[in-house]
Amino acid sequence: MTDVLLTHSYHLPYDPKQVRKMQPYPPLGTLYAAAAIRSVGLSVAVFDCMLQDPEPGIAEAIELHRPKIIAIYEDDFNFLSKMCLTRMREVAMQIAATANAKGITVIAHGSDASDHAEDYLTHGVDYILLGEAEQTLSELCLAILAGRSPDSVPGLLRLHASSELVNHSIQPPLNPSWMSLSRPARELIDLEPYRKAWLNAHGYFSTSMVASRGCPYRCNWCAKPISGNRFHVRPAAMVAAEMRELKDVYGVEHIWFGDDVFALNHHWTEEFSHAVQAQDAVLPFKIQSRADLMTEATVSALRKAGCVEVWMGIESGSQKILDAMDKGIRISDVLSARSALAKAGIRACYFLQFGYPGETWTDIQKTIDLVRSTRPNDIGISFSYPLPGTVFYERVRAQLGGKRNWAHSDDLCLMFRASYTDTFYRALRDALHAEVESWHTSRASADPCNSLTALWQKVIDLEQVSRNRDTTFDSTSDDRDLASSSQFVSVSRLMPHGSEI
Repeated sequence: MTDVLLTHSYHLPYDPKQVRKMQPYPPLGTLYAAAAIRSVGLSVAVFDCMLQDPEPGIAEAIELHRPKIIAIYEDDFNFLSKMCLTRMREVAMQIAATANAKGITVIAHGSDASDHAEDYLTHGVDYILLGEAEQTLSELCLAILAGRSPDSVPGLLRLHASSELVNHSIQPPLNPSWMSLSRPARELIDLEPYRKAWLNAHGYFSTSMVASRGCPYRCNWCAKPISGNRFHVRPAAMVAAEMRELKDVYGVEHIWFGDDVFALNHHWTEEFSHAVQAQDAVLPFKIQSRADLMTEATVSALRKAGCVEVWMGIESGSQKILDAMDKGIRISDVLSARSALAKAGIRACYFLQFGYPGETWTDIQKTIDLVRSTRPNDIGISFSYPLPGTVFYERVRAQLGGKRNWAHSDDLCLMFRASYTDTFYRALRDALHAEVESWHTSRASADPCNSLTALWQKVIDLEQVSRNRDTTFDSTSDDRDLASSSQFVSVSRLMPHGSEI
C-alpha cells in the first residue's frame, strides 16, 4: 500500500497541436512534489498520463498501489498546464471520480484548480492547494494520514459542510525552500516512452529541467496563480550538476529549460556558464527569456553553456500594443537581441500574440514587418487569451460568454469581442508561419512563392470582409484607410525569390 499516488491531467493525445509537434516532456512539477513528499518519510508513486490513457491508467494505478491519498498535482512548469485547458479539467475530474468510487481522499493543485476551485470541489476533489505547494502538500498528507485536522495548512481550499468555500489563507504560500529541494524524482516514471517518441520524431532525446521558478515581470495578460510575481533561482552549481546527471545517467542529448524567464540575472548566468563547463555538463539546450535580457555578455555566456535556441515573448511589432500589454520592452530591444543571438549562432525564436484589445490593422502590419525585417528562426503564434486574475481578463470580462477556456492548445478562438474574426486570425497565423518556414526549410511546393501569395491573399480578403462587418474595431478612420489591399501590397514584400504579393 502506498501513502500518496501523484498524478496530473495533461494527456498529450488529447491535444492535436502537441501531437503534431511530438515534443513530450515529463511533468516536472509533479515530480518535484513527489520528491517533497518522499522527503518527509511518506511512500509515493506517480501515475504519469502524458503518454498513457488516463481513464484506464488511473484505475490500474489505484489497483497496483492502493493509495490512501491521490494528489492531482499539475506541472507548474508546463505552459500548457498554465493555459487552463478544459480537456485537462475533464481529465482531472475523471480521476477524482475514479478515486471517489474507491473512497480515496483527493487533493488538487494547479492553475485551473486555483481559478475554478468550486468546480473541482463539487466534482470529487476534497482539498485544493494554492501557491507553491510542495511543502503544504506534504503537510496536508501528513495531517490526513495521522487523522489530524488539516485546518492549520496554509493556502488550503475546501468546502464547508454547508457547501461554502473555506479558504485557510488570504495569500497563497510561497516555497523558497524549493530552491534547495533534491532534483525531481524522475526515477518514479518511465522515461523510455519519452525517449522513443523523441527519437522517432526528431532523432534525438530531449527532456526538461528548470533553473528558476516564477517571473517578476507584470505583463497584464499573463496569469500567475501559483508564484505571483515572485522569482526564485536555484544555485548555478546545482543546476549544472543536474545537467550532468541527465547527460550521464539518462542519456539525454538536449534540454528544454521550462523556466518562465531564463537568464534574468547576468551574474547568475555567468556563474551558470562556468559551472556547466567546469562539470563537463555542456548539452545543447533551449530557453525562454526576454529580448531586453539578451545582452552580448549574457548571450556569450549562454552559448558557452550550450544554449542553441532562445524563445522570446516578442508579442507584437507595435510599440503601442507592447505598452498596452505592460510588456516592458521596446522594439529596439528585439532588434538588438536578434543581432546578438545571430552573432553567437543561437537560434532566435519569437512568441507572437494577435487579437489584443486595441490592435488595429496597422499594428498587425507592424508585427508582420518586424518578423520580415528580423527573420527569426521560428515563431509561435497565439491569440489573446483572457485568464482570471489578469488586468486583461478584467478589461474584457463583460464581453465573455459561456466559453472561457480553450479546449486544447490549438483551439485559438477569441472569447471576447476582437477587431477581427477567428477565421481571419487563423489565416494570418497560417500565412506568417508558412512564410517563416519558407526562409529556413525546403518547402514541398514546387513554387513556394505562389503558395504564399495565395495564403496572404486570403488574409487580405478576410481582412476586408471583417472590416465591412459590424465590429468594435478600435481604430481611427486613418487606420481603416490603411487596411486596403493596395496598402497591404506595399508592406507585404520580402517574399521568396524577391517577389511580392
